[in-house]
Amino acid sequence: MVASECAPVAQAGGLGDVVLGLSRELEMRGHAVEIILPKYDCMRYDRIASLTVTHQDLWVPWYSGAIHCTVWFGFVEGRKCFFIEPHSQDRFFERGHLYGSMDDVFRFAFLSKAALEFMLQSNKRPEVIHCHDWQTALVPVLLYELYRDIGMGDQRVCYTVHNFGHQGIAREAVLWATGLTRPDHFFDYYRLRDEFNDTALNLMKGGIVYSNFVTTVSPQHAWEAQYTEQGQGLGHTLHLHGNKFGGVLNGVDYDVWNPEIDPLIPARYGSEWIDGKYVNKQALRERFLLTQEFKPVVASIGRLDRQKGVDLIRHALFYALAEGAQFVLLGASPDPAIGGEFWRLKHELNDYPDCHLELTFSVELAHLIYAGADLLVMPSLFEPCGLTQLIALKYGTVPVVRAVGGLADTVFDRDHSAVRRGERNGYVFHHTDPPALESAMARAIGLWYTQPAEFRELQLQGMQADHSWTRPAQDYLNIYEYIKA
Repeated sequence: MVASECAPVAQAGGLGDVVLGLSRELEMRGHAVEIILPKYDCMRYDRIASLTVTHQDLWVPWYSGAIHCTVWFGFVEGRKCFFIEPHSQDRFFERGHLYGSMDDVFRFAFLSKAALEFMLQSNKRPEVIHCHDWQTALVPVLLYELYRDIGMGDQRVCYTVHNFGHQGIAREAVLWATGLTRPDHFFDYYRLRDEFNDTALNLMKGGIVYSNFVTTVSPQHAWEAQYTEQGQGLGHTLHLHGNKFGGVLNGVDYDVWNPEIDPLIPARYGSEWIDGKYVNKQALRERFLLTQEFKPVVASIGRLDRQKGVDLIRHALFYALAEGAQFVLLGASPDPAIGGEFWRLKHELNDYPDCHLELTFSVELAHLIYAGADLLVMPSLFEPCGLTQLIALKYGTVPVVRAVGGLADTVFDRDHSAVRRGERNGYVFHHTDPPALESAMARAIGLWYTQPAEFRELQLQGMQADHSWTRPAQDYLNIYEYIKA
């Protein structure tokens, strides 16, 4: 695995969970897995075991010279991880954050180059290199154009796109930095040239073109990326490479997200003894100073950005309160305008006894909210997979979602789904306007109040379904075997 994130040491979203969870499942099946990551200065070093220097002198070609690197080794949740630390005035991974620098394209182009150089110099020859998102999209390009001729001709690449919204748009300089010194070759439309700007390179497009197989994180999103605007301009490229493109639904790491063994919640519970959930509900109310009344708790957990349907999240809050429910929100925004709006909302509702907004992200609080809430609302405008609804299902928190991407693949409406009744697990709406959201929320809150036995049945059906990494890992193993052949 070559990635920019791995939970819990370096994580900005679901990518980190996928890298850890998939690696764990592959190892449990007897496969050797190693993860290559940047050595960020802001990592959770307390979650890395036995961190030691393993290679003192990795020299990575860069422009007309080379950058000296140290490679560290450590265990993250039992997984073998190598951390690349460049010693350069650019201080690529010493920024106090994972993403958000003006030179992010160069930072992660260096990661791609350094990962391959490390494999080359340390004589690592994995059968498959699995890389993720635009940050490592240059790995298959560099492998095919440079490294296959100097000792890495047998390696194959699986490339997973987690989010088409960030593609790594670059200028010509990134070619000279990484040794891809044929601009005319790479600016070809069928290689790396951006769809919208013929003077720019698109790293994600390069990853799609040069990889042996490309996946995204749900079957529905794979279709959306090819045939709707959700491909963000890459639909034609995906269509051209459709014979090596597919969707593999993400899994949830049940060693981390499982109310039966969760050390971060006051009371453990499962589908056989769900009453413990109500102990957690009481603790959640105490933690956020909500009144202890006979009301459902509606939650929103996750990043506050346009993708997540922030206007509908705000609407869900006020609608829940008007319908006699309580509302809890956990999440921060990378957008100052959205963040400011929710801070104003927090101050406006600060003394309200049925509402709490926690405008940060805390894994510990996320566990408590999943365990204590009755309903989870996800009105996403687009959602490649979504782990939030999968975790909610395991915790008996009924999801209310928009039918898009992975949400459509995993949540089946109690009243209107085509699947058999025993597989229905939530509420679904289709449009992006408030009435559509209200229609689903009204049915969910109404069931909680008027038919508690049927609401519990819905909870149990969600808890009993298997959304672990068992099936996705087998799907990826099938892909690995296919591209090795």
